[in-house]
Amino acid sequence: MTGLLRFEDVACWRGGRLLFEGMSFTLEPGDALWVRGPNGVGKSSLLRLAAGLLSPAAGKVQAAPAALADDALALDRELPLETALAFWARLDASSGGLPDALAAMGLQQLRSVPVRMLSTGQLRRARLARAVASAAPLWLLDEPLNGLDGAGAEQLGAALDRHRQEGRAVLAASHAPLPGTGWRTLDLAG
Repeated sequence: MTGLLRFEDVACWRGGRLLFEGMSFTLEPGDALWVRGPNGVGKSSLLRLAAGLLSPAAGKVQAAPAALADDALALDRELPLETALAFWARLDASSGGLPDALAAMGLQQLRSVPVRMLSTGQLRRARLARAVASAAPLWLLDEPLNGLDGAGAEQLGAALDRHRQEGRAVLAASHAPLPGTGWRTLDLAG
């Protein structure tokens, strides 16, 4: 496979309707692609195709190992934050990156707080920290700015730039302009 993510003439059907077809692009190391468009045009579905959670109706998707950060919390709400994140870090064989991920998302002071006690913004940063802690060369981020304050957005921008400088890539769906630099855009029409 060339690149970290490759879509070749991909079509996506969801809920009995065609969301998009003929979708082709490649993400190389260091790339960042911002998927834009109104609600319901397939931004989240495109991320799920990239993650291998959906199969394309037509075409081909090839992807390097990816970390998906979407609305699913996927953290045990009763565990302390660091322990809950460590579960995923062990699965990703990246437990050494957990302290850096907590620091990158401004969560180091909250590492012993049960997940259920975190605010909405802290939960969003925890979801993103799960991706940051992973060893995945490809990050798939669905509306990563939802629930973040200005400091959280800055932390995310720094983490995105660092990830790309390490030769990795990002695919993000967002209604709002994303932090960090060097974004290419992909507009999905309704």
